[in-house]
Amino acid sequence: METIRTSQRTQQTSDRSSSKKVSEKLHTQIHQGEDALQALNQPVSLAHLSLHAIDARWIKALHKGFGHHPIVIDIYHQQQVVGRLPLMLVKSFLFGKRLVSLPYLNTGGVVAEENSVKSLLIDTACKLAEDLKVRSLELRHEEEVSHSSLPNVMTHKVHMRLTLSETSESLWKSFKPKLRSQIRKPEKLGLTVHWGGLDLLDEFYEVFSVNMRDLGTPVYGKNFFQTILQEFGVDAELCIIRQENQPLAAGLLIHEEKRSQVPSASSLREFNHLSANMLLYWHMLKRAIERDQQTFDFGRSTVDSGTYRFKKQWGAEAFPAYWQTYCLNGEPNQLRPESGKFNLLIQVWQKLPVKLTQWIGPPIVKGIP
Repeated sequence: METIRTSQRTQQTSDRSSSKKVSEKLHTQIHQGEDALQALNQPVSLAHLSLHAIDARWIKALHKGFGHHPIVIDIYHQQQVVGRLPLMLVKSFLFGKRLVSLPYLNTGGVVAEENSVKSLLIDTACKLAEDLKVRSLELRHEEEVSHSSLPNVMTHKVHMRLTLSETSESLWKSFKPKLRSQIRKPEKLGLTVHWGGLDLLDEFYEVFSVNMRDLGTPVYGKNFFQTILQEFGVDAELCIIRQENQPLAAGLLIHEEKRSQVPSASSLREFNHLSANMLLYWHMLKRAIERDQQTFDFGRSTVDSGTYRFKKQWGAEAFPAYWQTYCLNGEPNQLRPESGKFNLLIQVWQKLPVKLTQWIGPPIVKGIP
């Protein structure tokens, strides 16, 4: 399957003429640094606010946890914000500079209803990318936005989301017998479930670091997860599955408006036979229902991959993801693991001591959007 699809569509003449008329009534403002964080306090005026509009707390967490420079492009009409594009300027000594909406997260991009406002936001972002001399501008949309500067569209991954039942009992009844058996197994083996926040960060990071090393991926710094927990407060939880005092699986669960999501979760491969990961996800799903959430977001997966099938067995459905890129220098997918460019480095990384990866990994990975 193609990882990058080149869209040949451009804005139609009629769209451009109507956009020009509307844009004459609009005012664009670029907020940067602390000003950008303050701008997030003013809501976007939309008749139908998307469920997946970005929570402002993520911008603050990415700024504090990674040191990325926050930028918010706002479009005003009669003193109201009618369009917004949150961006992070990602700088790396290895990979150069990039503008991303948004790193670490699976979604981002423009928040607007009118096509003319979306076009103006992207026009402004492209000009900013040129002025900042970045290598690329990446917008992680959930709906494709037609724009002549965004011909590169990556679509091979999808969002896996589950519409939650009103009760955990009804969700349990919807599972197939095999899945219920896999959840009962760790319970019968005496594995225990623990919920917390900063008090469980060390255990979470221990499991997460080992798993990232085994995958051959540089690990995020512990301070990044600490920042997320601090920014989201009671809306961020860590779930740990233990066998006696040994943590076997761990997940970060974030509660937003009507949705809970798992941006990071891991389990130790050597204990896969204990099915700790199944117990972890079952209890995170139960927790989301307890919080009266409507949707559980498992994150992105490549269609028909192992993680895709894992999420699908819980009842998750696939929703499209359109990662659109304006390239100024290089190829749009050159930093993706699937590009094959880093195969040798991945193999080397998998052999490194975990403590070493915890030291050298964070400075590297924060520069990979």
